Amino acid sequence: MSEPPPSPRSFLIADDHPMVRDALSMALAQAFPGAAVAVAGSLAGVQAGLETQPETDALLLDLDMPGMDGLTGLALLRSEHPTVPIIVVSAARDSAIARRTHDLGASAYVDKSASLEEIAATVRAVLAGEIIAPPDAAPPDSFAQRAAQLTPQQWRVLALMVQGDQNKQIAYKLGVGEATVKAHVTVILRKLGVRSRTQAVIEARDLALPAS
Repeated sequence: MSEPPPSPRSFLIADDHPMVRDALSMALAQAFPGAAVAVAGSLAGVQAGLETQPETDALLLDLDMPGMDGLTGLALLRSEHPTVPIIVVSAARDSAIARRTHDLGASAYVDKSASLEEIAATVRAVLAGEIIAPPDAAPPDSFAQRAAQLTPQQWRVLALMVQGDQNKQIAYKLGVGEATVKAHVTVILRKLGVRSRTQAVIEARDLALPAS
């Protein structure tokens, strides 16, 4: 008895430039005939797309688009959808950023200047279960690796802390009690291995992308 044919692949391409989305969609369609390719142009769009299709085979993610707030958006998506492979496709030519995306759980990092064939090859490798670490991956116990332990709600609290919000403002924005926010902050500081709220904010700002 022959095995049934594999089901078509499903991908989500997240980039706020339509031309980039079109090029990546074309590359995936050629490399994976019959694949379903959805697109998004913001963090909110990615979250909605993954809620609709939680079994997405791979997310191709741009770091610099509305709502991402640097690498914070990657970390949030990683914690919300831990089983979806994330391939960062970025124009940020900075080895430190590549290392941080790896620390935060990305399966691969691809420069936007790469050929569509290279990108398709990377997607194939990730679908085969590979995690492509940058050559100079960060040493163990980096801040980014500790930050990757935060839950989605803790990431939301930390992101608002970085924006300068106090506990009362965070509680209002998240629709929770101030005591709940205080509890989250305590856990965040412990997970990050820092002693103060100020130190957590300073360290977290290093997860932001440099101005291009």
